[in-house]
Amino acid sequence: MKSLFSSCQFDHRVNHTEKVGSQYKIRKIGRLPTAVPESSGLALHEDRTTFWTHNDSGGEPTLFRIDEKGALLERMVVPEASNQDWEDLARGPKGVLFVGDMGNNGNARRDLTIYKVSPAREAAKAPKTEKIQFYYPDQKDFPPAVDDLNFDCEAFFFANDSLYFFTKNRSRTKLFVKLYSISAAPGLHKANLIDSLPSNTQITAADISPDGKTFALLSYGKILLFAIDQGIINFAQPKGCFRFFHKQSEALAFVNNSDILVTNEQGQIFKIFQR
Repeated sequence: MKSLFSSCQFDHRVNHTEKVGSQYKIRKIGRLPTAVPESSGLALHEDRTTFWTHNDSGGEPTLFRIDEKGALLERMVVPEASNQDWEDLARGPKGVLFVGDMGNNGNARRDLTIYKVSPAREAAKAPKTEKIQFYYPDQKDFPPAVDDLNFDCEAFFFANDSLYFFTKNRSRTKLFVKLYSISAAPGLHKANLIDSLPSNTQITAADISPDGKTFALLSYGKILLFAIDQGIINFAQPKGCFRFFHKQSEALAFVNNSDILVTNEQGQIFKIFQR
């Protein structure tokens, strides 16, 4: 596993398209609207052709629906929510969205929150918002020591009626990603530690393919792919890794079972597709 991630492939650029290994190409396809200056989360809309995104910390509690090119199609204010540090977005069943207000750069937050947003089915009604809160049972100090700063998270997705979190490790020496899960039901939950992966890169986004057979992790410089066998989500089955150097990329979503959309905080939209 370690050798796989250290040998991420990158070939060359042809006609604005980058070739990565033998399977994938990367192409810049659009720009985000001015209403989204710092895209930090991305999720496929239930129509499977457009996407929801949002701004990073301190912005309004608003979701923006865009097409692949970045055209703004819809704004949705999330009722009874605030944007302390929104970091990722996950798609659930029947159009439900999970908004991760869980950015924790200093590893000192005690109010880690996921907003469960159920869309309004009638034009006159507002979306319904429910609150999911969680804590890391292995965190004892707020903040912990500098060699244990592994309680920040900017990447998660929904599967199996649960939410799966991947930490953004800020430690100086203990370099690994931790995988946790919690129930997707409203309430306060203890995060369950499932697995860990040695890595010297920080994870900034995650998503699961529509068929539930693959999950992808975005980092500063790499995209990692893992297979899911019989619904079990862990790091046991790495599928591949390729380099992705496009400024501060912090949002990722599957377009279909193979293609992926990525945005960065500089307003660019990229599509990764199979050859």
